[in-house]
Amino acid sequence: QVQLVESGGGLVQAGGSLRLSCAASGDTFKSYAIGWFRRAPGQDRSFVGLISWSGITTYYADSVKGRFTISRDNAEKTVYLQMNSLKPEDTGVYYCAAGAQVLTYYSPSDYDYWGQGTQVTVSS
Repeated sequence: QVQLVESGGGLVQAGGSLRLSCAASGDTFKSYAIGWFRRAPGQDRSFVGLISWSGITTYYADSVKGRFTISRDNAEKTVYLQMNSLKPEDTGVYYCAAGAQVLTYYSPSDYDYWGQGTQVTVSS
């Protein structure tokens, strides 16, 4: 079992940066792919990005490519989402999720464990 706790959210002006953290507990963390999703106000969760268990492979939504970067430190059991050049449309609650066998990386149903989320608000 894996427990996930996100942190690092906050209020930032457009063009600014934030780094979100996803801290995990559980001995099997390093065998899970970690995805980031966000829920904008009034919308369903949408895929932001994923990092494989090894950290070698990453995928990003087109809307964040070139601006967001995911990294992980398996020794520290933490995954990071570095967000640069933030836009008001990046506003939402950001969730990290762990999946043992993620076949469709943009599908929330492929993930087994979820954090509680952290709010990111980007002002114009």
